Amino acid sequence: MAKTDPILETDAEAIRLAKTLLRTARFGALATLDPADGAPQVTRVAVATGMDGTPLILVSALSAHTRALEADPRCSLLVGEPGKGDPLSHPRLTLKARADKLARDTDEHAHARRRYLNRHPKARLYADFADFAFHRLTPEGAALNGGFARAYRLTRADIITASPANEALAEMEQGALDHMNADHADAVKNYAVALAGGTPGKWSLTGIDADGIDLARGDEVRRVFFDAPLEEAAQMRPVLVAMGKRARGA
Repeated sequence: MAKTDPILETDAEAIRLAKTLLRTARFGALATLDPADGAPQVTRVAVATGMDGTPLILVSALSAHTRALEADPRCSLLVGEPGKGDPLSHPRLTLKARADKLARDTDEHAHARRRYLNRHPKARLYADFADFAFHRLTPEGAALNGGFARAYRLTRADIITASPANEALAEMEQGALDHMNADHADAVKNYAVALAGGTPGKWSLTGIDADGIDLARGDEVRRVFFDAPLEEAAQMRPVLVAMGKRARGA
């Protein structure tokens, strides 16, 4: 009797779920290889994402996983928070990745620092300490468990958003975030509550990328995807305005 392949064909719904898990992750389980004996070890790290969705972490040089990444950059990151009931019934995403330490005084470091601190503002207390460094975890593949009997394999292209608008969006993003949070707080709240099912309260816009926006209210994080990915940065403003009108209507 032939065995049934438990892996489903990757479709748009699976890719959307995987990107949602990654973009909304506040923390994850980072697996590395202990340079002393080659054994796997796992620790918890706070997580953010770059403009294209690449995971970003900030780690201390004193930590065991930093030493492990310096010896062997291969790693794995598990994201997806369990809710009520059986923890294995909730979606989770496991990335296979390679870690790259970002050198200070580079554009890559500045980008990672800005987006990470927008997601984790309390990290400003130590982000610039000499013994802390940002690492980019470049995905090489992923396994998505969307719940019971919903297993998928994903490629790097499924996870990463390679939009032609990425570079220009990275330059415009912080100004747009500051403007929306300062002058359009009601619209930001409506995005989170009406379009993403968030809890009513004071919300902040923490990220804008080609696929959508990230919002936070304390420990609660929400993601809203655009109807279609942005092809150029000039589309950002009209898309946000249209989303605001739809949110008010909802």
